[in-house]
Amino acid sequence: MSTLVAYAAYLPRHRLRLSEKDNRVAASFDEDSTTMGVEAAAALLHNHPAAPESLYFATTSPAYFDKTNAAAIHAALGLPQASFAADLAGSARSGFAAWRAARVAGGLAVVADVRTGRPGSGDERGGGDAAVALLFGDEADGIAEVLAEHSLSAELLDRWRKPGEPAGGQWEERFGLEVYLPLLKQASAQALGAAGLAEVDHVVVVSPNSGVRKQAARVFPGATSSPIGHSGASDFALALADVLDRAGADETVLVLSAADGCDAIVLRTTERLPAARQTRSVAAQLADGVEVAYLTYLNWRGWLEREPPRRPEPDLPAAPPSARAAAWKFSFAGSACGKCGFVHLPPQRVCKKCRSVDEMHPRRLASAQGTIATYTVDRLAFSPSPPLVDAVVDFDGGGRYTLEVADAVPDALTVGARVRLSFRRLFTAGGVHNYFWKARL
Repeated sequence: MSTLVAYAAYLPRHRLRLSEKDNRVAASFDEDSTTMGVEAAAALLHNHPAAPESLYFATTSPAYFDKTNAAAIHAALGLPQASFAADLAGSARSGFAAWRAARVAGGLAVVADVRTGRPGSGDERGGGDAAVALLFGDEADGIAEVLAEHSLSAELLDRWRKPGEPAGGQWEERFGLEVYLPLLKQASAQALGAAGLAEVDHVVVVSPNSGVRKQAARVFPGATSSPIGHSGASDFALALADVLDRAGADETVLVLSAADGCDAIVLRTTERLPAARQTRSVAAQLADGVEVAYLTYLNWRGWLEREPPRRPEPDLPAAPPSARAAAWKFSFAGSACGKCGFVHLPPQRVCKKCRSVDEMHPRRLASAQGTIATYTVDRLAFSPSPPLVDAVVDFDGGGRYTLEVADAVPDALTVGARVRLSFRRLFTAGGVHNYFWKARL
């Protein structure tokens, strides 16, 4: 049984103010489950660069149907073509399916969701957008050993959403609560028994049913839940990541997820955990936010239609040129001259500096950082989140390119500011998403 080797969570930066004390974590207009999955997985692989042999992506909000979203994540991460990539989509429980598949295969599970609820609904208030990546491998490298797993399946009409609908429906929470509570107790007893434990140091209970989340601490004293509300397929993984950010070595964790049944995981942390935590904790990311206006948020989610730009719609991204430029488009791979070392973005055949021909070597800069050489704030160009900010970025080690700045706060930009890259959606035309990279402070 493979052990958990590394983890990384990603929380979008925008916050929707719900009250004086509560904020909702909200993905930006150019983020979706695919781009957020790339953010989480890239953060994990930055410290664990060995390419996983498999990638399993789970979400309830796929950017595409009838097309593998995991393939875009695979390309953006620059993984070898031989690495298997597949989707597990449709329900919150698919996140646990990705966990199981990756654990057995010793691969990478990526879970991400953009939770959309009708304006003023419980899903809008009690949801959140997030992504988590979980890497499994050899026991010698593990930060948490999987002691036991136990699952129970149940058919109940608690939540549902027909294909094509932007938001789902749900039955009265009391009905789901009455079904889930016995399942939670049974699954936890079975998992703890299989692990040979009577109690654990940490208990996590997550569920799309708000009643379960409210009653969790009463049924399981000291239990915590997801720190941002229900986050779909990423819910249990985000709650686990939050615990791993705080847990010490040789501590036990019980994770319970009640969604169309109940899944239980029992883990024991190792002495490697304190030194191998993710770079930015869930709490630190949660505290770092930029407020977004409610009307702007509604526009991002498609609930409010703004006046369109008075210019032609963008062209549908064509398949042949996208395939030819896949390394550049998805992996931000330029070329470095083998004779003089000059870095070209995008890749070229002829060196701009020494004029040598076909002497290039690929250079992937998706994980590189750079410095803003100059920037412009465009208040006339259309953007779902105006103004549009473009910056000329000089990358460490060579290479210069003009990029849009994601999540930009114009007053916070300065020449000389340090930036990194973020995989985003430039626009969607004809049902096709045009993915590329943006700069981010």
